[in-house]
Amino acid sequence: MTHYILAIDQGTTSSRAILFDEKGARVGQSQQEFPQIFPDDGWVEHDPEDIWSSTLAVCRSVLKDTGIDAQAIATIGITNQRETTILWDTETGKPVYNAIVWQDRRTSGFCQSLSDQGLGEKVQEKTGLLIDPYFSATKIRWILDNVDGAREKAQAGRLAFGTVDSFLLWRLTNGKSHKTDATNAARTMAFNIHTQEWDDELIELLGIGDVLFPEVMDCSADFGVIDASWLGAEISVSGIAGDQQAALIGQACFTPGMVKSTYGTGCFMILNTGDKAIRSEHKLLTTVGYRLNGKVTYALEGSIFVAGAAIQWLRDGLKLFADAKETQSLAKQALNDDSVYLVPAFTGLGAPYWDPDARGAMIGLTRDTSVADIVSAGLRSVCYQTKDLVGAMAQDGATFSSLRVDGGMVINDVMVQFLSDLLEITVERSCVTETTALGAAFLAGLQVGLYQSLDDIEVLWKADKSFEPSMAKGTGDKLYQGWQKAVDRVRTRD
Repeated sequence: MTHYILAIDQGTTSSRAILFDEKGARVGQSQQEFPQIFPDDGWVEHDPEDIWSSTLAVCRSVLKDTGIDAQAIATIGITNQRETTILWDTETGKPVYNAIVWQDRRTSGFCQSLSDQGLGEKVQEKTGLLIDPYFSATKIRWILDNVDGAREKAQAGRLAFGTVDSFLLWRLTNGKSHKTDATNAARTMAFNIHTQEWDDELIELLGIGDVLFPEVMDCSADFGVIDASWLGAEISVSGIAGDQQAALIGQACFTPGMVKSTYGTGCFMILNTGDKAIRSEHKLLTTVGYRLNGKVTYALEGSIFVAGAAIQWLRDGLKLFADAKETQSLAKQALNDDSVYLVPAFTGLGAPYWDPDARGAMIGLTRDTSVADIVSAGLRSVCYQTKDLVGAMAQDGATFSSLRVDGGMVINDVMVQFLSDLLEITVERSCVTETTALGAAFLAGLQVGLYQSLDDIEVLWKADKSFEPSMAKGTGDKLYQGWQKAVDRVRTRD
């Protein structure tokens, strides 16, 4: 009998449901985009009801399209856009405000005030994070301070906080389960990654103690059972991880020193550091890679806010092409691409700069700059930002000879080859590019006994293609110097 695992992959621009068999093979997939809301400069929101309805729709769609009955699903795994913050009324189940997305920079002033108070050291020591609007805690504070009645509801014990996984779990279980996993908790700036508990001192300092925080579980755990009314059967939710940590699992990076980079809306590089929580001296984040059977595996992470979002902007904002698939042929046509640089700091710069007030720029334009050149610059910007992260990791003592990549962007051979050339290392593309969903499926399967250990999962990983450096020596360094000059033009702080 074939056992199926349903993976919910709730991302920044779309919701996906992917059905896997126990060998990690994709049986079916459904995906639905939903609106992005930009109320002000640097503000990014989602309607939580769009998140919910699109998630439910794709789950129902993949079952209908594959003809697989919900009774045949062994378990469900959830992976999600991290840091995105939702507060909802526990009596009505209704959010009190839109979801404030991880990209949102509205709390930069409050973050600066926290830094000015000298709290940066305390926050980094406890959470592994830097003080930044990226993380959930200051978004919670903003909602409490700016939404009518929110703080009063919180003080009455009626306001729940959750990242997207918790919100979906609450809805799927009809309010019976308010839980999250250690990887999502670690991205809130309110969770102590060493004690593995919500940090009362930080929560008090931030003024967010009245909201109801979710119970923090291992990544493979009994999170709850979804109500039969949603998909036609009661199904356990047995795995949860934030999208980038789920990709670490999906890429089978279980040995300290292994590294993966995921190219979705943003780009996120995670290095497995084993049982050591290595403190970065070069503005990387120390975080939870995964937690299984109560044992934490730590990681170093570099976060780039804009990767695929830059290509989406070139498509939808500038209308330079109709489909992202066209970017590969356009990049091959580029002639002037050595002089054009796109710095996609639409919502500030992430690691290793952490400059929330930086804004995007296109530099090096001439009369003969073509659409192909601009598209090539967009693709290359993602590779340059990855090199920024690799450089910071190297300064923190990391060494690695290969990089595993995944995400929607890596189907573009031109981009991945340039990445290999620029980094001067082997880049391995996974057979399953959507490894976030696969990681969630693996975590859920581990809990219900479809896999006995991480070793069972590791043997299922396969490379689709390996890319080897082929660029003339010195060329990559010259191009990267041009990128660094372009970044310097948009930075507002050292």
